[in-house]
Amino acid sequence: MSESNKDGSGEKDMPLIAHLLELRDRLLRMVVAVLVVFVGLIYWANDIYLMLSAPLIKHLPESSSMIATDIISPFLTPFKMTAVLAVFAAMPYILHQAWGFVSPGLYRHEKRFAYPLLFSSIMLFYCGLAFAYFVVFPLAWAFLTSAGPEGIKVLPDISSYLSIVLKMFFAFGLAFEIPVATILMVWSGLTTVESLKEKRPYVIVGVFVAGMLLTPPDVISQILLAIPMWILFELGLIFAVMGGKNKKDHPSSSD
Repeated sequence: MSESNKDGSGEKDMPLIAHLLELRDRLLRMVVAVLVVFVGLIYWANDIYLMLSAPLIKHLPESSSMIATDIISPFLTPFKMTAVLAVFAAMPYILHQAWGFVSPGLYRHEKRFAYPLLFSSIMLFYCGLAFAYFVVFPLAWAFLTSAGPEGIKVLPDISSYLSIVLKMFFAFGLAFEIPVATILMVWSGLTTVESLKEKRPYVIVGVFVAGMLLTPPDVISQILLAIPMWILFELGLIFAVMGGKNKKDHPSSSD
């Protein structure tokens, strides 16, 4: 095919097989990047797990400790955690490869706005992880370890703890992407700022339902997820309006 692509840069349209080959190559690069990071971290897997569990250990009673109820858990749990951490650490490169695959199909003015969105999505994802670790975990574990009946000894299982922590990491990492998702929905024409403002009451109910479903069954962590989601939604509306004005000042063109 000889037609130039949408941004007028003169690049040729690629046949389907070429797109599939490029997608395969980029997926392989993502996998290799994750494996490289994983190999670099695996030696410190146990130390990293201790760091991850520090917010819980700090609030355990003096006579309590974490336990492993499965004989393979002491090996498999840090191994699994390191694999997920490798994905988190390689996320900028993963998103860069994804961006490299879709960017040829965008207009020039869309690319200009996509770069800040790509950077923002990476930073917001990491901010969500940091917020969960430094703010939510200490408060949630302090509440949960002190709320049990008297005489019950708290002995958290390391595998169960990892499952809860990873679930919360993903929940807060994705929740902090709400501004980017809101902006993309508005700019793509799926909805408008005015329509989202009208749906604000439903959004508020939705974020509290999400907080209930995505966090442990304690009020603190649920509120600490729901309120930031609401705030981030409002920020997304603000930036969508600002971005819309900028797009009007820079209309689509081939110059």
